[in-house]
This record gives sequence, C-alpha cells and structure tokens, in this order.
Amino acid sequence: MQIRASSVRLIDNDGTMVGVKPLQDALALARTRGMDLVEIAPQANPPVCKVLDFSKYLYELDKKQREARKKQKAGSLKEIRLKPRISPHDLETKIKHAEEFLSNKDKVRLTVVFRGRENQHKDLGQTLLDSAKAKLEPVAAVEGVIQLLGNRMSITFAPKQQQPSKAQVN
Repeated sequence: MQIRASSVRLIDNDGTMVGVKPLQDALALARTRGMDLVEIAPQANPPVCKVLDFSKYLYELDKKQREARKKQKAGSLKEIRLKPRISPHDLETKIKHAEEFLSNKDKVRLTVVFRGRENQHKDLGQTLLDSAKAKLEPVAAVEGVIQLLGNRMSITFAPKQQQPSKAQVN
C-alpha cells in the first residue's frame, strides 16, 4: 500500500527520531540506505514512518504472532472411561486423574461403558457419575447433564475459575 501523506514523521532504522520530512525526502533517505519506508502509524498527524527492511519487519511480526500463539493453551478434552462394576479404590484413582487434568485446565469427560447385561442396570452408572460429580465439585463445574448414548453414559466437567484469595492480592 502506498503512503498518501505529503509529509511524514520519520524514524530512522536505529530508532532515532529524524523529524517531520516531506515524503520525497523520506523515500530518498530510505533508498540511500538500501531499505524501505514503512508506515507504522497511519492514523497519526502527520503519519509516522520508519526506515527499515520490510521483509525483516514482516518476519519479526510473524515471529511475535507465533510466540503469542505458543503461549495460548486451548484446553483439550480428556476422557476417562469407567465400568459400572468398578471398585471404590479404582474409582478414587480415576477421580484423582480427573482432578489432575482439571488442574491443568483441561476439560474431563467421565464415561461409563455398559456391556451385556450391565445395559439393564443404567442406575448403577447414574449413581457412579453422581458420586464422581460430588467428589469433583470443589475443583470442577459440570457442563450440561448426564448424557446417555447407546451403551455409554457420560458427563463433562470444566475446570472452575480460581478466585484470587486475599493473601495473594496483598
């Protein structure tokens, strides 16, 4: 895109302010240095332009965007499968795994899988998920209700937002 202003506020490639110059003088300065004239702040009056290597500028912008994307973490969904006849200790172990996933800001889906005659005792799966919901309540919020799809009964938990305590604020 072309610079349309007649005069620009010019910044040199080392960051020093040159001052307000006519556009032709700024372009000539950039050409003598073998660089480009890039409009940094077009909304300013007069627009701010900088003498720099445009491809290097684009590379730096792209690098900053990649770094910002790296720091973002999209919470993934972890699934933990249970059977209706799970022992109490094994259930505690699975719930500890769920708490660990939730502390890492991941969502957790607990799924009870029924096989054979277990399909006639959906109430066992319901009580199992209810007890898991009660145990995970301090660290997780329930998303939706218990879903029944074929031979699977599932519920999804999302990590609760941590409220900063008064000790951390001061």
